[in-house]
Amino acid sequence: MTAMTYRHLQLRRVAGALGAEITGVDLGALSDAAFVEIQRAFCEYSAVYFPDQRLTPEQQCAFTGRFGPLTHHPLIATLPGHPHVAGLVREADSTGMNFGGSWHADSTFMESPPFATSLYAIEVPPQGGDTLFASLYLAYETLSAGMRELCDRLVVVHSAAAAYDPDRGANDPKKSLIMQKGMQYNLTEDPKKEMEHPLVCVHPVSGRKVLWETGVYCLRFRDMTEEESAPLLNYLRRHIANPNFTCRMGYRPGTLGMWDNRAVQHFAMNDYAGYRRVMHRVQVGGPPPVGPAMPVRTVTTASQTATVPVH
Repeated sequence: MTAMTYRHLQLRRVAGALGAEITGVDLGALSDAAFVEIQRAFCEYSAVYFPDQRLTPEQQCAFTGRFGPLTHHPLIATLPGHPHVAGLVREADSTGMNFGGSWHADSTFMESPPFATSLYAIEVPPQGGDTLFASLYLAYETLSAGMRELCDRLVVVHSAAAAYDPDRGANDPKKSLIMQKGMQYNLTEDPKKEMEHPLVCVHPVSGRKVLWETGVYCLRFRDMTEEESAPLLNYLRRHIANPNFTCRMGYRPGTLGMWDNRAVQHFAMNDYAGYRRVMHRVQVGGPPPVGPAMPVRTVTTASQTATVPVH
């Protein structure tokens, strides 16, 4: 597929690995034909962004909800009257770690993590505050055959504890998410709760394998200690962050970025000290991830099952 095949939008690739800028569409009044092409671009490029939009929270939800049912991050407070819109705020005088300021995929401590996330720019610094993305397709496909075979067999224990549990240092303002000024959290759920997902997943749309190591939320491998798991997890994290697998997305007020949470990791840059940044975040739910090590998944909180053939 190339940009020549799009009739209802203009598309510009932003890097060789992934990523595209889409123009010529109004996401607040989008035709069905244009949305079909956006879906195709989203599937192919994994991270897309739309500059110069003017969206209310309702319109952001309406567009994002065309990709699937909306869910919400269980530990982030949402805007009053908008149960699916989280406000990501970093004040000009904030110090320490920013929200999303390490390589990760979103909310993988959930039983059914998001399929996709949209982020709409309300207030941005004059420079900085970009998001980096890394292709988990390329991360898997460039491993050696022996490493792919090993990874296919592994299951990872995920948890929000490293980011949200004070007992693991989450109250350290230099490392903490929950200590950042401007952000509002909903810490009623237990951040120590653990969830298992396969290390290698089969993407529910493309059918391709991805290396689903998701950064801070990956604690250890099943049946191993954190100490035993660390060497391989750290190697995989360095591998995923290879610059050849990445693209960079910049924002100005009115930019909407959207990424495939099952196909990428992302990293929010913290290079805009002295400036305020406000974004609206909406996420799309999806089936639980499946892969060779966990080919059948049944969600305990809803009547939803995901399966994948293993060859």
